[in-house]
Amino acid sequence: MSAGSASDQAFPGYDDGARCPCLSGGLFGDCCGKVHADRAAGGPGAVTAEALMRSRYSAHSVGNVDYLLASWHPSTRPATLELDPGMAWRRLDILDTVAGGPFDDTGIVEFAAHYRIDGERGVQRERSSFVREAGRWYYVDAL
Repeated sequence: MSAGSASDQAFPGYDDGARCPCLSGGLFGDCCGKVHADRAAGGPGAVTAEALMRSRYSAHSVGNVDYLLASWHPSTRPATLELDPGMAWRRLDILDTVAGGPFDDTGIVEFAAHYRIDGERGVQRERSSFVREAGRWYYVDAL
């Protein structure tokens, strides 16, 4: 089992053998869970801006606040982050990508993240900017 943030017990652990929340079709332990673990161990984590976006969506799904903060660029990262355990992330649609490949230093990913909260459905749509520094991709902000 992979847990979210150790400091946030409101989110249950997530089974590495379950389908990844990012809907890549892979298992969590082979997909976003692997990216989370690599980043936590000091590795680069995601190899593209889209992979970082997918891994951040999965981190929201499983309540991994530590990963969300670590993958957020220091120039725009909040000091703390609190997730609502009542928000259930259901689906991620990648709508567009601009650059953000393994040989790029910047990228843009547009997405629609579908969720449920208090029995209501919602969609968060965002066009996000990413930057790669010292081999690591970071979320910067919404455009």
